[in-house]
Amino acid sequence: MHPETALLVTLAGAFGVAFVFGLVAAKLRMPPLVGYLLAGIALGPSSPGFVVDVALAGQLAEIGVILLMFGVGLHFSPGDLMRVRHIALPGALLQMPVAFGLGAWLALSWGWAPGGAVVFGLSLSVASTVVVLRVLEDRGLLDSVDGRVAVGWLVVEDLAVVIALVLLPAVLEAVGSTTSGAAGSGGLVKVVVVTILKVAAFILLMGAVGRRAVPWLLTHVVRTGSRELFTLAVLAVSLGVAVGASALFGVSFALGAFVAGVVISESDLSYRAGADALPMQDAFAVIFFVSAGMLIDLQVLQQQPLKVAATVGVIIVGNAVVSTVLMVLLRHPLGASLRLGASLGQIGEFSFILAALGVSLGVLTEEGRSLILAGALCTIVLNPALFWVVGRIDGWLSSKPALLDRLERQKAPRLITTDLWAVTPSRHAILVGYGRVGRTIGEAFQRAGLPFIAIDQDRRVVDAMRMLGVNAVYGDATRPGILDHTHPETAQLLVIASPDPYHARHIIELVRAKNAHIDIIVRTHADTEQELFEQLGVEKALMGERELAFGMAYHSLRSAGCDDDRADDVIQQLRGGGRMHTREFTSMMLANEAPPRT
Repeated sequence: MHPETALLVTLAGAFGVAFVFGLVAAKLRMPPLVGYLLAGIALGPSSPGFVVDVALAGQLAEIGVILLMFGVGLHFSPGDLMRVRHIALPGALLQMPVAFGLGAWLALSWGWAPGGAVVFGLSLSVASTVVVLRVLEDRGLLDSVDGRVAVGWLVVEDLAVVIALVLLPAVLEAVGSTTSGAAGSGGLVKVVVVTILKVAAFILLMGAVGRRAVPWLLTHVVRTGSRELFTLAVLAVSLGVAVGASALFGVSFALGAFVAGVVISESDLSYRAGADALPMQDAFAVIFFVSAGMLIDLQVLQQQPLKVAATVGVIIVGNAVVSTVLMVLLRHPLGASLRLGASLGQIGEFSFILAALGVSLGVLTEEGRSLILAGALCTIVLNPALFWVVGRIDGWLSSKPALLDRLERQKAPRLITTDLWAVTPSRHAILVGYGRVGRTIGEAFQRAGLPFIAIDQDRRVVDAMRMLGVNAVYGDATRPGILDHTHPETAQLLVIASPDPYHARHIIELVRAKNAHIDIIVRTHADTEQELFEQLGVEKALMGERELAFGMAYHSLRSAGCDDDRADDVIQQLRGGGRMHTREFTSMMLANEAPPRT
């Protein structure tokens, strides 16, 4: 490879091979991240054939780390964290030490030095934000209560990693440079105090100056009307603050970029900044994962499979199993705890950053980094299988109500009712989920004078409903006994406004067992879910995007001159089948066929 073309060849090779492997992974219903790591293995020195410049790829990956942490800071919301603090905060702060202890103990049992064991344990204790968010999004859980708990859990883990990235170099340097116990204790305290003071000075400076200067700068750039200047300003701020923080205060690039993102997040331009930085962030994040894959030593997988298996076991036990147990103990429903625990049962980008830091500090060997990377690759690949196992466990437990009730006995009272009708209600509606969609439906019921009982898992939502005079039940509608308090045997309508399709299927089965003729309306997110609910005999399975399209089409027709009756007729034709079915149109596109003209 010629030095003058090394950068171009590295970028072309990394993007091209990552695209191919990522596409194959997506076709196999695995996260594209798996493909990026495999692309790195294919391009790395441990495999034959074309090899890119590993050192140069590592420098490009550093840009990926900066942009990744900038994005984390940009989307960091203290409000979201506070809403789920009773579960996410204690849960993550207990889970991480347990996983860390298991990983460190495993490393020490292999004869590693204490510094390497610390880095190894930390790397195995934090789940991949990228993978978890994608899993929640694919399953329609991102906007649910469970999704908010998972996001809050990830935020706590990310903040803990940011703090570790700041303190770890100072702590390991102090421990490594001391020779006596007393001197070591004093030196360690001094180094930690100095580091904390530097970080505090940087954060105070960004809070006092950057909080005003950065939004002011972006506002003036927006007034120029130049999109490329705004994108350039966002990249300059993220990279400039990261490099400046490292040079002036000695903090990591990651912390500088994170704080820069938090500063911009308080501006009303944060959404545009995130949208403009996202393409660059995604591109360099791919380089980051490819460079991580280059460092995976295939000989570790071949020569030390037991160590790889032990690493994978620690990740699954320390993250998935411990998280599930803690969520149940913190009074979260067992089924939701199983699903969230499964989503946390892997490691990813922050583990790679910690491993790279450990190698750069000389406390983690290349073998240790290869084990961390191999563990990440294996757990991400195994994550769909883990969800399958969890689904089977949840289904089995649901068929054993007595056992399920004993397992959830440590929960707080799962049922809080308002002043429900003194007599058994009849011809009423049951509304499951009182979020943004459910509140609108409930208000419609109230305005029309139709009786209904609402169910929600959020205690604060139920308390708010009580203040408004809404008949409400607090609890998980899939748990034994909760639906009984809504009297499904005499209800005429069931409306499921929660976004979880698995949750909805279980509720339908429970209600149908008591009232086989009840009308059911369900919220869906995909055509496949809609078809599944139709097969279950659901009267209406409404997909949000399609209903939005109908509403926009109606108003477009009215604005174009159609009268109300004509616009209504057209929309009813679209709803009724006088339109090409989405699945049919999709199959034609995939077959490169033009749809028939209408």
